[in-house]
Amino acid sequence: MATELGKALSEKGHNIHFITYQQPVRLGGFHTNIFYHEVRVPTYPLFDYPPYETALGSTMVDVIMNNKLDLLHVHYAIPHASAAYMARQIVARQGIDIPVVTTLHGTDITLVGRDKTYSPVVTFSINESSAITAVSKNLRDETYKNFEIEKEIQVIYNFVDVKRFDKKPVTPFRQVIAPNGEKIIAHASNFRPVKRVEDVIKVFAQIREQIPAKLLLIGDGPERSKIEDLCRHGALCEDVRFLGRQEEMEEILAISDLFLLPSEYESFGLVALEAMAAQVPVISTNVGGLPEINIEGKTGFLSDIGNVNKMAADSLRILQNPSLFESMKENALAQARKFDIDKIVPQYEMLYQRVTDKVILHQ
Repeated sequence: MATELGKALSEKGHNIHFITYQQPVRLGGFHTNIFYHEVRVPTYPLFDYPPYETALGSTMVDVIMNNKLDLLHVHYAIPHASAAYMARQIVARQGIDIPVVTTLHGTDITLVGRDKTYSPVVTFSINESSAITAVSKNLRDETYKNFEIEKEIQVIYNFVDVKRFDKKPVTPFRQVIAPNGEKIIAHASNFRPVKRVEDVIKVFAQIREQIPAKLLLIGDGPERSKIEDLCRHGALCEDVRFLGRQEEMEEILAISDLFLLPSEYESFGLVALEAMAAQVPVISTNVGGLPEINIEGKTGFLSDIGNVNKMAADSLRILQNPSLFESMKENALAQARKFDIDKIVPQYEMLYQRVTDKVILHQ
């Protein structure tokens, strides 16, 4: 999301500097006003774990001092907000007051940040930010619940480039996957336990008992081999395809009929929104920020965690009812348009203007 935000801002004339340990995958090609700064972490026998946060803070200082930055926008509280605080204090000694916008995305709050090892630093660095945003109302509420935050957290939702997902299905591609007109079910994740990919298999098995169907599993991660074994033992291999990591999700979603996301938690659920932008109804759990984007009975259906029977029944309800299917496709696209990049990026621009105006006023 940070990469897409930076690219969108650059297209509006802003100069964008990416500071990270490796160039983002989606930052391909040449852009006249996008700059990339690699964080180099020296390795010394003295350290068992190289001090990345220190290297990050030092790189931030260098970029601020040599490129006349107006602000830092850091994504994830750990380690970026704390590194930004350190960099801000260093450049302040040179008479530079640079505001810091911190965006909370999920695991920095719901998982890592709540660990007592990190919690004091997370709380402090968030509170020291000039402005704080969260990608969903649920994440904002979770942050207030688990940390002593003294400032307002503004909700600026994740976004999707609807135009990117406006693709006509590639007929030969669909015919390769589903040569006999089978329904195509899709799931995409990093195959971690929280994504509950095993539930995807269970739901698909019930769907396939009733109608011909194929399953596309997109992504990779620690549970992939376990899921592959599950498919083999369940005699599902011929109907399940593991596609691995894919950057061109729009091409895959364009041929999909339904998207499954049975996660244990999603702070927002960007992949579900991408499916909706491709006019694909979504079957998801009702956790985290998912109910904020997947509207029950309109864009798909919501279920409790682990309720694979309901997910399967709801899936069949959509796939076996042509009028409901078409209605949900239209509703999904309409919902995705509410989160279109052209609607969300200006919210960040207004926030940037506000925090930089405060600096000027203070001076």
